[in-house]
Amino acid sequence: MADKLIPLRIAGIGYSVPDTVVTNDDLTKLYETSDEWIYSRTGIKERRLVSGEETAIDLGERAAKNAIKKAGMTPDDIDLIIAASTAPIEVYSMGCQIHKRLGISKPVPAFDVAAACTGLIYGLSIAKGMIASGMYKNILIVATDNNSKLLDWTDRGTSILFGDGAGALVVTQAEDGEDDIIAIDIKSDGNYDHLISLPFDGKNCPLVEQAEVKPSLIKMNGRGVYAFVAKILPKYVEDLLKNSGLTSEDIDYMIPHQANIRIIQAVQERLGLPEDKVVTNIKYYGNTSAASIPIALAEGVEKGNVKLNSTALLCGFGAGMTWGGAIIRLRDGIC
Repeated sequence: MADKLIPLRIAGIGYSVPDTVVTNDDLTKLYETSDEWIYSRTGIKERRLVSGEETAIDLGERAAKNAIKKAGMTPDDIDLIIAASTAPIEVYSMGCQIHKRLGISKPVPAFDVAAACTGLIYGLSIAKGMIASGMYKNILIVATDNNSKLLDWTDRGTSILFGDGAGALVVTQAEDGEDDIIAIDIKSDGNYDHLISLPFDGKNCPLVEQAEVKPSLIKMNGRGVYAFVAKILPKYVEDLLKNSGLTSEDIDYMIPHQANIRIIQAVQERLGLPEDKVVTNIKYYGNTSAASIPIALAEGVEKGNVKLNSTALLCGFGAGMTWGGAIIRLRDGIC
């Protein structure tokens, strides 16, 4: 263990989304709906979906390579990989799959974090502890999801919401003594696990009593999720700022989980933030789960909508239920 805590620097960020665009009008071929009906309730106009043999691993690989390049590193500089996914396409470690795809020439630890749409913040919290202890120097966090493979495409209420994508961060030891994570907090409450579910039951051994096999598809109580998040998240974010000794005026940007525009607006109104301080891309990508916060961050910086040398508030929630927030510094050179 190090004698003192080592600060963390966010060195590079990147993202990747599929090429295939599915619009609200396209979804009218599957069930009775309309662009106006979907957009007015969610803020979503279109989403990107994997096609053919493309998976979350492909998306994660591209996002990781982008982040590593922006950090001015090579894959061999990475000494720990954390993969966050709401619904991992490979249960036996997405992190290991990313390691292989990056062509890292040495064995490094790689593991997965299953905290649903809060996965990026959970991964960042773990990375902060790993950096602070001195155990690892350069950590890659990859948040990647292909929810479209796990949706019931006859369920209009749920399937309209989701898209596929990946985002990645490279974090490293800060040499100047300044920590880019000003504050971070993660929470969960399993009493609300029924609101969003994705069972992977399998079948019992033929020699024992059989159980009902549930379809491995995402099921969500949309109204229940909205009620829970509307009650919890605005005050939680307000308390995170207060406990950090900050106010909304100290925040240059809020980059929330892109789940529903109404939820984002509820947090925005609670904090009294103007439109230009709130980063959203839900209109074009939908809910990309664990990937939504890093995609919004990386794309915002790339397009110039998020200026560097600034302070950003990340916040999200997901199945479990989990939620979390982080206040971070965005320095020049990360993208």
